[in-house]
Amino acid sequence: MAVAPNKPMTLAVAAVAVIVLVASGVLLCGKSSADQYVSDLDQVQTEPQTPNFVIQCGTNEERHLNADNPVVSPGIPFGAHHTHEYVGNKSADAKSTNASLEAAPSTCEKDDRSTYYWPVLRLTDGTGHDAHAEGGGLHGNTGQVLKPTSVEIRYEGSPVSNVLPMPRFLRMITGDPMAFTNNYGPNTRAKWGCANQPGRYTSRYPLCGSATTLRTYEFASCWDGNNTDSASHRTHVVFPLAGGACPAKTFPIPRLRITVGYDIPAGRPFAIDSFPEELRDPATDHAMFINVLPEPLMNALVGHLNRSR
Repeated sequence: MAVAPNKPMTLAVAAVAVIVLVASGVLLCGKSSADQYVSDLDQVQTEPQTPNFVIQCGTNEERHLNADNPVVSPGIPFGAHHTHEYVGNKSADAKSTNASLEAAPSTCEKDDRSTYYWPVLRLTDGTGHDAHAEGGGLHGNTGQVLKPTSVEIRYEGSPVSNVLPMPRFLRMITGDPMAFTNNYGPNTRAKWGCANQPGRYTSRYPLCGSATTLRTYEFASCWDGNNTDSASHRTHVVFPLAGGACPAKTFPIPRLRITVGYDIPAGRPFAIDSFPEELRDPATDHAMFINVLPEPLMNALVGHLNRSR
């Protein structure tokens, strides 16, 4: 189900945000950042609990960053026009092929060489390392890149049936990097939260105080049974229907959920990278994935999810 933009903040909260941001001298691309921040997490997680399998992939300690997008813009350097943060496969970039990904080392345990990536998060009241570079300042994405303090890679089962293994080299995207210009359409799936408010989310930037700020990416889990990619990078794997069953002519596979945490300094303004015309809108948050799990690991993962139902 698409995530709709949240209700406007109260005047009091908006006033506080304006004071903080004006004091920092920060406006995002001519749009007031106060319009993008919220303290009320008004969306509630209501999905049933399902079995899960976690793979540890670190927090990108080696700082694998680039402005490429090997899922959406393969072969095009700086094709993302914003910077992505990676865990997993250490070689992922615009030049990646199935063969190069399979041969590369990974930050993940269990020899998982998959590629997991999403736009970086920045403090916007300072200068970043890439202020004059593609994907950074040249594309309107300014500020210091924040390092994640936690990254969880979790695969979940279906609430209504067994799941099949994902096909090797399956490519997926979740969320809409053009949500702002698409008027927050059905592909918008940004989920921002605070660690001290479990089960509650917003599609705006949350004001979490001293609590960890969370970004959650939930991927589609109903595969067409034939393709590892599609022209839109979406139609070969779709989301389940209400209740968890897959649409006709699709088959349940493990649902990938990525949760990324950040400890944001109190009072500091922050924003994700985006296409310039998207004005760094928090609803444009998105993530990509290429499956390079070894087949024995995928089979073990599926067996665990199905046995635990």
